[in-house]
Amino acid sequence: MNILVCGGAGFIGSWFVKNHLQTYPDDRLVNLDCLTIGSNMENLKDVRNNPNYTFLKGDIRDCERISEIAKDKDVIINFAAQSHVDRSIANPLPFLETNILGTYSILEAARKHNCLFVHVSTDEVYGDAPPGQSFDEDSAIKPSNPYSATKASADHLVASYYRTYGIKCITTRCSNNFGPNQFPEKLVPKTIIRAIKGLKVVLYGDGKQVRSWIHVQDHVAAIESLISKAKLGQVYNITAYNEISNDTITRKILDALGKSHDLIEHTDDRPGHDVRYSVDCTKINSETSWQPKHDFDKALQDTVTWYLDNQDWWEPLIDEYTLHPRPWSV
Repeated sequence: MNILVCGGAGFIGSWFVKNHLQTYPDDRLVNLDCLTIGSNMENLKDVRNNPNYTFLKGDIRDCERISEIAKDKDVIINFAAQSHVDRSIANPLPFLETNILGTYSILEAARKHNCLFVHVSTDEVYGDAPPGQSFDEDSAIKPSNPYSATKASADHLVASYYRTYGIKCITTRCSNNFGPNQFPEKLVPKTIIRAIKGLKVVLYGDGKQVRSWIHVQDHVAAIESLISKAKLGQVYNITAYNEISNDTITRKILDALGKSHDLIEHTDDRPGHDVRYSVDCTKINSETSWQPKHDFDKALQDTVTWYLDNQDWWEPLIDEYTLHPRPWSV
């Protein structure tokens, strides 16, 4: 296949690029990334010299360029997004521009060139999950913050292009990812980095908010399975069912580092903070036989070890969203 990956220098995108080129060495892959927040070319050092890999710097909002690049592609996968809730609260505009207008540009390219479009979304579009319940793909979406609202908007746009124009497309909604190379602003790397530095580890509100965690390699394996087996026009939830409170995962990280729980400090809760995310992924399990492979506790320990061993990777990436206790006010 001939594949265009948008946002392939980011956390999840770079893992997909590396995994795909290793698994399908005869495929050709173009990675388009604008190299802003969350992108890091060091994530791709292992594929730089692969003759079937090409990197292009560019913005998914550039309709003409996206269309030109897509003209000979079989598949377009979009990982490119503004993705951090705190940043979306501080300044929603870049999220509207990238997550909605960027998706529009790719949809137009997919429509013109008859490519399969894999739209990578998030379980956050569903909003708060009631106690004891999990959302399936037919559940209503009720986003709670500017980030998830822009992703939900993009989801609706993709669905409209399928119904109106008959484009080939699928949408994926994955739970929280973790693993090596994740940008420092996210909960797991932020907690690890602050603890390594001896700083207070900040929890919003009471820290009892529950998220479902999946290792990034399991996520990209799920996407790989859907490229060949998904039914067009469908939505697929992806999760490993590791539902854990922010307080608990923080304590697990501190234990893995041999740090005292006294480092934990509670601060004002984030505006619009969802209490619990929970999705059911029976659909992808039954249609593709995909199953997550990583044990959560071992994968978390391995992630902690990676950050301990790779300070030269994350140290230059630290900004206010890693260091500030209430970054939405930065």
